Amino acid sequence: MQTNIDFQHIRSLIETARADGREFLFEHETYALLANSGAESVPACRFIFQDQSPTDADLAALPGEKVVLKIVSPTIIHKTEAGGVKIVAKDEARQAIRAMLDQVPEILATRLEPDSSQGPAAYRNLAGDTLRQAIRADIRGVLLVQFMPPDSEAFGNELLVSLRRTSEFGTVLTAGLGGTDTELYAARFKKGQAVVSDSVELTSPEAFFELFKSTIAYRKLTGLTRGQKRIVSDNQLRECFASFLEMGRAYGPANPDAPLIIEELEVNPFAFTDHRMIPLDGLCSFSAPGPAALLRPIQLVDKLLHPTSIGIIGVSASRKNFGRIILENILSRGFPLEKITIVRPGATGGDTIDGVACAPDLAAMGRVDLFILAVSADQAPEIIDELTTCDLAASVILIPGGLEERAHGRDKAEHMAERIRAAHAQGRGPVILGGNSLGVLSHPGHYDTIFVPDAKLPQKTGGGRGRVALISQSGGFLVTTASKFTAIDPSYMISIGNQMDLTVSDLVTHLACQDHLTVIAVYMEGFRELDGLAFCRAVCRAVACGKEVIFYKAGRTPEGQSATSGHTASVAGDYMVCESLVRQAGAMVAETFSQFEDLYQLASQFAGGEVGGSRLAAVSGAGFEAVGMADSIQGEDFALTMARFSPETNERLRDLFRAKKLDTLVQVANPLDINPASDDETHLRVAEILINDPGVDGLVMGLDPLSPAMRTLPDGMSEHDTVASEHSIAKLFPALVRSTPKPVVAVVDAGRLYDALARTLADGGVPVFRTCDRAVAALAKYMEGRLRTKSCKP
Repeated sequence: MQTNIDFQHIRSLIETARADGREFLFEHETYALLANSGAESVPACRFIFQDQSPTDADLAALPGEKVVLKIVSPTIIHKTEAGGVKIVAKDEARQAIRAMLDQVPEILATRLEPDSSQGPAAYRNLAGDTLRQAIRADIRGVLLVQFMPPDSEAFGNELLVSLRRTSEFGTVLTAGLGGTDTELYAARFKKGQAVVSDSVELTSPEAFFELFKSTIAYRKLTGLTRGQKRIVSDNQLRECFASFLEMGRAYGPANPDAPLIIEELEVNPFAFTDHRMIPLDGLCSFSAPGPAALLRPIQLVDKLLHPTSIGIIGVSASRKNFGRIILENILSRGFPLEKITIVRPGATGGDTIDGVACAPDLAAMGRVDLFILAVSADQAPEIIDELTTCDLAASVILIPGGLEERAHGRDKAEHMAERIRAAHAQGRGPVILGGNSLGVLSHPGHYDTIFVPDAKLPQKTGGGRGRVALISQSGGFLVTTASKFTAIDPSYMISIGNQMDLTVSDLVTHLACQDHLTVIAVYMEGFRELDGLAFCRAVCRAVACGKEVIFYKAGRTPEGQSATSGHTASVAGDYMVCESLVRQAGAMVAETFSQFEDLYQLASQFAGGEVGGSRLAAVSGAGFEAVGMADSIQGEDFALTMARFSPETNERLRDLFRAKKLDTLVQVANPLDINPASDDETHLRVAEILINDPGVDGLVMGLDPLSPAMRTLPDGMSEHDTVASEHSIAKLFPALVRSTPKPVVAVVDAGRLYDALARTLADGGVPVFRTCDRAVAALAKYMEGRLRTKSCKP
């Protein structure tokens, strides 16, 4: 879509503000910027300095009988709350201006005095006359603005549109319900209904418009709700979004040629008069561009994950320290011991530990693909310097913590980071994973450096090997998640730590198109500068290559309003933006640890399978459970429908129940309550029939462990009714789940006596849930994610 943006005039506006010592535009200057960006209607305005009064010509230049007065101050952003906005008759404008200049300092001071920490930084710790004088001194004047009455004053007929620079994702475009209650709408409405956001680098005008159509704002503005009439066309919205997107790209941190960076450009609101979009309030702040980001040699990630030689420092010969545990774990995975070198100061020829040769120093070790640094943080900088200077490693796992986490270690961390950046700029030096990395397990690389003893995190032989990559910023989260799922044996487990050098986007980019992987699961606490944007690009690439990406972001504390000058950060804060962008890139975004675990096990089992729709079949022998399944098919960001069984399926089910003498007890419906009298075979047969119905896309099967007819007891507690029986559902059900491309999950809703049943099913590759509502919600979230990723573009 073509836009008519005059970049030269916009830059001139900003340069003028810069010359005035400002990094922001006043409102009338923001209107001028919008006029030069192709906005169809900008209100006429006149700026009146504080010591002046409007002339007759000033008033005559504004059409109509009324004018809007707005206080102009670099520190008063939310003018209405300070008494800084009034609509008056033209002949009352002069006295109204004098009254406003007197009243605003008093009103604002009265609001701030109980807690000045919530106000502008310039007024913190001020009170009384000192505060009032400071407010008065900052007032530059009053803006006279053309009064343009809106076509409708009904709820939802004002629009917020903004650009905001974020450290992790670059410039983000946000649109949604506008007006002074924008924050309230965002807090009260469901996710994605009040406002939506996307990266200017990852979306297009048409794609953002389609995203915006999901909001209440769109329904209100286009007359799709009762009693409303359309007040804006779809093309007007597209043109507005196109203009903001082009400015966001031109003046965004992801553009290496940007002459300046727009920190924030917000119009709140656009109102609508005679089918014209009118900006009624606007702000803009800007900054100088920073240094260009240096690219890391991510091709060396292959050496990190698939080394042919390994060096390690920090191995004790006399005790099982972290280095010794790492060495034992490497050897246990089958890495050739003759390709490993231990660096141990004072070592002499022939010294070995666990059969591995020792070298007295790094130079004697020679160059290796992977070097594991398992010494204290104090020793790390010198070792990194030598590895880099002498080109002794292609990759490094930096184990020690205490670098960036604590104040005394930050200087050391920054020194190492600078050394590595300088080396990368010259096309040399290793890539570094960490610091504070728990390590890496790589089945394809035949090594494991995760320093948890094998007795506490046993090696697995499950079916997940070769299919799953588990990446975590927290080492604790990594091993905790891995320990919970005995049937999932990740091909890679990677603890990325502090991302001093390598970032999560580097790793996902490398893994995105590896054919043997089907799932990439990621836990993050924070991204490096612009790495959230790079991560989204990597996710979309992975999805385009057929991968399923599971994502959880910790650290959701909303930004305080003082962190920004406008409304946008409080309605589209860091977590909301992160969740929205990563989801639109194609990942399944978990909202809780439990949801992450649920999606992790479903994706590990069903990746590459078939999800043709959102029609669910639900079965249980317990009536409460069947009803509970139906009650759980909708959530804030997912929705299933109950499948309608085909006539053939209904007849097959009736035949089965007649043969089992259950026909008088069971009514064929969905959800299907098959009665506690149904035995293991009946459960299996019902599942087979339903999963073969073309109108069923997924199945949740309650296995009724307390039913007298079911073989669900632990082995040894009964002669015939245990999970060890070849006729038990625990033995029969896994084969069915493996045989179908459709997702099937089991529910074992009972106490600890039935843990063996759940464990046997899970070991057989069946996703097991201990409550029906969690099972349905997890499957719904998974199926929704699978269906959405079909439309993801690389």
